[in-house]
Amino acid sequence: MWTIIWIALFSRFGMSLSLRFTRANDHQSDTEVSKIMRTLDVIPDLIEIGPQEFLNVTYHGHVSAHGGKSLEPMQVRDEPSLRWPTAPENYYTLLMVDPDVPNVITPTHREFLHWMVLNIPGNRLALGDVRAGYMGATPLVGTGTHRFVFLLYKQRDYTKFNFPKLPKHSVKGRSGFNTKDFARKYKLGYPVAGNFFTASWSADVPALIKAISHGARLATKMR
Repeated sequence: MWTIIWIALFSRFGMSLSLRFTRANDHQSDTEVSKIMRTLDVIPDLIEIGPQEFLNVTYHGHVSAHGGKSLEPMQVRDEPSLRWPTAPENYYTLLMVDPDVPNVITPTHREFLHWMVLNIPGNRLALGDVRAGYMGATPLVGTGTHRFVFLLYKQRDYTKFNFPKLPKHSVKGRSGFNTKDFARKYKLGYPVAGNFFTASWSADVPALIKAISHGARLATKMR
């Protein structure tokens, strides 16, 4: 009789305890980059499982975008250089997104796509297929501190992506991007490397937005 009761109790509660133990171990086995991303809610806002490695992101003037560090919009105006450990036969996808659009409290336009490079051979970023040209951080006044997240995915192989080309100076097609859905659609799994910085409005933002608009007008005239 007691044996039957113990079996019933284990069947009812054993699985729950096992799941809790597994989840606890998952948190304990978090990498350093995952722990930082979890602290500022990059996990779960953008991804479910964090990367194993930090993505080395360096802007002009040896400015490092690392671990949620606060940077000025002017510092991240131009495309950064990136480095990561890789094998030359692998292909990678790079995403840079802002999940805090239009503002931190009500990010109804989540996510804004700042950069997308596909089919990167090894770590030769310049040889990748740029689908969304790089656009720097231009958080508007009163919208809080935005997170700008870089995520690197290892592709299974060279992949055909059905995603339009978005010019560097155009904001069209960038709002409402969904990292999880994109990764799921193209079977990218979880990111192998990542990093992020934070930025808020500064007095330079209007000039940066004006430069983007000017670039868009020039691009339109050249068509």
